[in-house]
Amino acid sequence: MEKNKLREVPRFKNIKEIIYNSVKLYPNNIAFKIKTKKDEKEVEYKEITYKEFLEDINALGTALLDIGLGDKRIAIIGKNSYQWALTYVTNLLGNMVSVSLDKGLQIGELELSLIRSQADAIIFDEKNLDEINKIKNNGKTKIQKYICMSKLEGYTCIEDLIKKGNELIKKENTHFINMQIDEEKMSVLLFTSGTTEQAKAVMLSQYGIATNIYDMQIVEDFRPTDVNIAFLPFHHIFGSTGLLVMLSSGIKTVFPDGLRYIKENLNEYQVSLFVGVPILVDKMYQNIQKEIKKQGKEKIVNLGIKLTQFLLKLGIDIRRKVFKEIIDQLGGKMRFIISGGAPLDKEVAQGFEKFGIHLVQGYGLTETSPVIAAENDKYQKAGSIGFPMRHTEVKIVDKDKNGIGELVVKGPNVMIGYYQDEERTKQVLKDGWFYTGDLAYMDKDGFLFITGRKKDIIVLKNGKKVFPEELETQINKIEEIEESFVYGMPVNNDQNDLKVSVKVVYDEEIVKAKYPNIKIEELKKIIWEKIKEVNKTFPQYKYIKGMILTKDPLIKTTTNKIKRNEEMRLLGI
Repeated sequence: MEKNKLREVPRFKNIKEIIYNSVKLYPNNIAFKIKTKKDEKEVEYKEITYKEFLEDINALGTALLDIGLGDKRIAIIGKNSYQWALTYVTNLLGNMVSVSLDKGLQIGELELSLIRSQADAIIFDEKNLDEINKIKNNGKTKIQKYICMSKLEGYTCIEDLIKKGNELIKKENTHFINMQIDEEKMSVLLFTSGTTEQAKAVMLSQYGIATNIYDMQIVEDFRPTDVNIAFLPFHHIFGSTGLLVMLSSGIKTVFPDGLRYIKENLNEYQVSLFVGVPILVDKMYQNIQKEIKKQGKEKIVNLGIKLTQFLLKLGIDIRRKVFKEIIDQLGGKMRFIISGGAPLDKEVAQGFEKFGIHLVQGYGLTETSPVIAAENDKYQKAGSIGFPMRHTEVKIVDKDKNGIGELVVKGPNVMIGYYQDEERTKQVLKDGWFYTGDLAYMDKDGFLFITGRKKDIIVLKNGKKVFPEELETQINKIEEIEESFVYGMPVNNDQNDLKVSVKVVYDEEIVKAKYPNIKIEELKKIIWEKIKEVNKTFPQYKYIKGMILTKDPLIKTTTNKIKRNEEMRLLGI
């Protein structure tokens, strides 16, 4: 199958060229809309244009150079915000190394990350002040400059640095503005939100990230009229490269108030573009389905789907008119959803498309800046992760009889390596090919399908292989279940004889509504019967034969991936 005709967009070698191009094309477009709560009732909005954003970058960067941070490593920690985005892009345009840190790290791990990265400065959110003060007092890191994102007594703040930078620019200090970018060197150092062992420190170049941005722009329908809501954490590569994609396309970015307020925020900002992990996308879809059921409109909606699908074959698309009420639940403007980070349920992907909301799935890793493959607005196939990006070569090695093997990739977006860890780097980078650790196959049309992590496969005594994610996707469709974790339970402590089992987290809200005052043992029986029904949809060797029921959430990374090793340790396996 031929890939669709590529969009014509300029290709750049570094982030400075991308930002300057956007300011040239969209100087008066709103780059960021910021909400400030003055009190419980009154809120204030501030809009920052692309031109103003670049002015802030140049001012902040000029001041950072003036205080001795040229060519230094600057760590960033905090929630998604304008200040976070400003700091990150400023670092990139100033040839500094951006060290992105998870705001949820425990003090010990945060301090260790700062030591390992050899950060010279840290720009932090006021909410992380306790950890910052402890780290400062411990004196174990190389950090010389502590800068707060907001005004805070005893600390330099971003606002003061911008004022200082503007004054220096007026005096013809153009060192930052004229900075030449070395796009091949390490420009971003970030820690993987690993689901197993200690986080790896990944070194990425601007050339790799810029190439990945270009590859996404030529196949996906990004529009300068779009409004994007920044739900993905910026400290994760999916979030930070996503931020840069928005900035490369003239898009407005807004910030959510939190997961609980997603519906209100979509409406408040008239969001048209949503990039998220499957758990968020699935939640949005399930809320739509609940509302349809609540209003007793299942038959009407199903008839509408049949009619619109028939007309679509004739080239007539009235989906957004017919399903206006549904789209209004998502703010009324939602037109494009990108899901990545893990497989999305086929039903959810197809469901949004039926309502006239375009949804594509992508796949990537921290080590690949991040996107390796994605569906696009012309070619999609339920369950697939689409085609490889234009500048990414892929192949599948060590295939089994079903054509499933490890996915390996090569391209400029592949990392430089793991920082100060040659041994681990050699394990995954061989002859220029990066070994992803993910199992995949490619169908006859060239679509890629991910079947699971190589290390997560449950290998049964008879040699049969079970992919946990495949079972979890179906189990999670059960109404009473919030999430699940499928694993191999050793029989009689024999690690070579595993019984497919599941840990189920039930949805307290739904259970209370459906079964008031139910005892846990009764609930366990109800859910077990439903899991037995799920079993019937799989070959017998994949049947789940054991279940643990709990209301406690699974241990997850900040991008909502299950930390499987930690869950196994919790289970005593």
